[in-house]
Amino acid sequence: MSERQAPVGALDESWHPDTVAVRTAVPRTPYGEHSEALFLTSSFVQPDAQSAAARFAGDEEGFIYSRFSNPTVASMEQRLAALEGTECALATSSGMGAITLLMLGLLRGGDHVVCSRSVFGATVKLIGEIFARFGVETSFVSQTDVEDWKAAIRPGRTRLLFAETPSNPLAEVCDIAALAGLAHDCDALLVVDNCFCSPALQRPTEFGADLVMHSGTKFLDGQGRTLAGALCGSREIIESRLLPVQRSAGISLSPFNAWVVLKGLETLSLRMQAQSERALELARWLQQQPAVARVHYPGLEQHPQHALAMRQQSGQGGAVLSFDLAADGPAQARERAFALIDATRLCSITANFGDTRSTITHPASTSHGRLSEQQRAAAGIGQGLIRIGVGLEHPADLRADLSRGLAPLA
Repeated sequence: MSERQAPVGALDESWHPDTVAVRTAVPRTPYGEHSEALFLTSSFVQPDAQSAAARFAGDEEGFIYSRFSNPTVASMEQRLAALEGTECALATSSGMGAITLLMLGLLRGGDHVVCSRSVFGATVKLIGEIFARFGVETSFVSQTDVEDWKAAIRPGRTRLLFAETPSNPLAEVCDIAALAGLAHDCDALLVVDNCFCSPALQRPTEFGADLVMHSGTKFLDGQGRTLAGALCGSREIIESRLLPVQRSAGISLSPFNAWVVLKGLETLSLRMQAQSERALELARWLQQQPAVARVHYPGLEQHPQHALAMRQQSGQGGAVLSFDLAADGPAQARERAFALIDATRLCSITANFGDTRSTITHPASTSHGRLSEQQRAAAGIGQGLIRIGVGLEHPADLRADLSRGLAPLA
């Protein structure tokens, strides 16, 4: 056990994930608190100099410094790892921080990454441009074409395959098991961004993924309160390859933010079930609207990867959908999209999602606005595309809100 870990509190391997989500944590303090304690401290006092030396060397367990060891953060990590079915988790300051730590810990100049071109816009910039400065090359491929992934692999150089499923914002679903097979055939690792589904719906390691990445800012928190990220995987990868980098680089999650996510995990399953049901109802309604050209949602039977999504995502489509407006050309599409968004009164105009409150955004000018027009076109993100993160409002109110903008466009 490393210096950052503490024993897990009461945990029974027979427990259902819903029970794990409210009971996994470090043991209670002598005060016997029922809710997990919030340890707002930068450092921890050691009993003596010998113990301090042993703990800093990793020879003795114990908390040292909150940049890389804190009981509240450890509780959040243990709970998330238990939900994902992995040995360990490592919390970071944000989802993008998790990807940065992943790249720093596993890659070096000359290495090669194969990545879906459908991932989040900031991920494209980070992996494809920023790390290119340090000699890491990336090939961007079709989210859904396994042969495209296979053709992009460079034997002896490809170290990572990185996928986001479902993708942001078109909800394309990749075959995790097939990609895991490709990765392992070339001694690479498969990393899956599980932000859209969370472990409540999807556990990528069950299909062969080596690491699971999270933006805890989204569904893990669930109420738009904080920034957080995490990587989940084997003890060898997390503690031997990623933790040493975090310890030096400081890509760390604060105890308070960890506590917020820890509380969010307790209701994750209930929220994902309810929000997925609302999203499916809304997606079916949007399909019937004259102003809507296409709805992107894996819960719909018409979705190209519907069957695959149902196998991987516990039979649920998730809580994020997008749709294209009918329009004559990009200029009109953008104008119509902006008009619809501005007509809403209930949906929040923000690029975040995973909140109990529904959000609406125009990906081409927000989350993917820093990409070139060519990159957006390759990813299928047009000017008429609108993304909705479905919250917990009543479906009738969501339909009424969107009708304000859709009716004039019909």
